[in-house]
Amino acid sequence: MTKSSRRTLALASAASIALLAMAGCSSSASSSGSTSSSSGSSGAVTLTEMDYYGSAPQNTQIAGVLNQCGAQVGVKVTHQEQPRAQLVPKLLQDAAARSLPDLILVDNPDLQQFASTGGLVSLSANGLTTTGLYPSIVSAGSYQGQTYGIAPGVNDLALYYNKDLFTKAGLTPPTTWAQLTADAKTLTSGSRRGIAFSAVATEEGSFQFEPFFWSAGADLKNLDSPQAVQALTLWKTLVTDGYASKSVVNWTQADVEAQFQAGNAAMMVNGPWQLPVLNGVTSLHFGVVPIPVPAASDPAVSPLGGEVWAVGHSNPGREAKAVAVVKCLLSPANSVEWSKDAGYIPSNETAAAQLAKSDPQLAPFITEVGTAKARTAELGTAYPKVSTALYNALQEALAGGASPQAALSQAQSQAGA
Repeated sequence: MTKSSRRTLALASAASIALLAMAGCSSSASSSGSTSSSSGSSGAVTLTEMDYYGSAPQNTQIAGVLNQCGAQVGVKVTHQEQPRAQLVPKLLQDAAARSLPDLILVDNPDLQQFASTGGLVSLSANGLTTTGLYPSIVSAGSYQGQTYGIAPGVNDLALYYNKDLFTKAGLTPPTTWAQLTADAKTLTSGSRRGIAFSAVATEEGSFQFEPFFWSAGADLKNLDSPQAVQALTLWKTLVTDGYASKSVVNWTQADVEAQFQAGNAAMMVNGPWQLPVLNGVTSLHFGVVPIPVPAASDPAVSPLGGEVWAVGHSNPGREAKAVAVVKCLLSPANSVEWSKDAGYIPSNETAAAQLAKSDPQLAPFITEVGTAKARTAELGTAYPKVSTALYNALQEALAGGASPQAALSQAQSQAGA
């Protein structure tokens, strides 16, 4: 999710996934895509780039890495931001008209929509290799056997917990849904809730729910299966019994982090992009563990979050320069650097394993990346429609008074329409 943005996802996503808010792109860039800026006064090629990063640390880091790789390739790269909700329809329109920016960074579940228009350059046909990357990451960037997008770093979801509150209550971090519910009940006191998560009516809501949905054994082709109902029943219980705020239906992942940081939630579901911010709060002592599962023997399955780099069709010369910039961005050294700065996990399995050893906070996220699912793996270009139905079901069950079964049955009808 999305993200899905670091604090936005989300996230992408990061992107609904990748997995993930972009504002203030120049009018000339937004109206004419990759041909809006071709050269500066010196005659050097200027490439356009567009993403949805609207918050730190991603939006403070991306300009630097683009400048670095642009200089290495011998081009200038203009960085533009656009809110994700506006980015996707704009880029789809640009892709159909073959007027995409030279470089786009999109939430990974949106990639296949863009590739299906024919507006993207095949990266695999231009010599980019996916050797050593997590299979789920390769899958997220593929369409009809070709690689059109590659992520330098990815993310997933885990459970953050307030160490001081857990110690005071004599609790250990939960590993199962029963323990999660019991701990959330114990830690709910006054204005503080036991847990916070995002059930907002965007891809972020689906992204946050999918670890529970998939760990229960549900699949996106059958939104109203008993396993799916079991997962939504857990969330509805947490909200109905007061262990999670009713406001979860309005909270983004950034809002969830703010609640946790302020001490209004003892636990939260969130991603590694929150670590740099939380580590800056010296009074907050927190830990991170994998998302609890229905039973101890069940595997944790998180959605793969994060954004993928893709190249828009223009002309052979510009495409070659843009591909060269992507190759630079995806180099092992830059991938690790980006992941550390942005709170992501390197796409390269070996690099991720090394990072887990040096940064224990990332270990739960890195463990889950190994079993994470690309959100488009089951449905391909149909994923966005199903995701919309799923997050609408969350709203119906948590805010609209519908039972989990009724909300998911309606979602299944909506997804199949």
